Amino acid sequence: MYIRNESDIIRLIEHDRWMMDILHHAKSLDLPDWWICAGFVRSKVWDELHGFTIRTQIPDIDVIYYDPSDLNEETEKRYEERLRVLYPTIPWSIKNEARMHIGNNVLAYESSTDAISKFPETASALGVKLDSNDHLILTAPHGIHDVIHLEVRPTPYFLENQLTTLYEERIRKKDWKSTWTKLKIFYF
Repeated sequence: MYIRNESDIIRLIEHDRWMMDILHHAKSLDLPDWWICAGFVRSKVWDELHGFTIRTQIPDIDVIYYDPSDLNEETEKRYEERLRVLYPTIPWSIKNEARMHIGNNVLAYESSTDAISKFPETASALGVKLDSNDHLILTAPHGIHDVIHLEVRPTPYFLENQLTTLYEERIRKKDWKSTWTKLKIFYF
């Protein structure tokens, strides 16, 4: 499949039963402003663009939500446990973005999409969820150009806040190019 636009990414995910099952399980928690983000979307796109027929393993399924009324980390752990009961083979990671600014030592996020916009790389600043009618929605605060053109670069937030050293450390640690050889990594 050639990926040209957001509709192509949505169709790609909609035709993946495993991904749709995961999305339905996450939706069952009824979390406010929830998304499954980062590698869940990015890896699917990169696998497709590399012609892989077997899914690349991802270390976890990042479910985020935004609830400023409950900043207790234990609440996140309870949600993870609920999902583990429903789908025990998935490495769930659930985070309330209303509290993540504390650990990241940055200004508070305004929403889950605001948090996604401040992820390290534009190709990872993606999220998907199901709306109330089970239609798939994609958020891409920096667009999809980089992910569909196999380009990895820091988000404007990382550039503006001079976090390029963290970005570069993350790129080295993730070593994505060893899996997705067509990637173009940009350093600053």
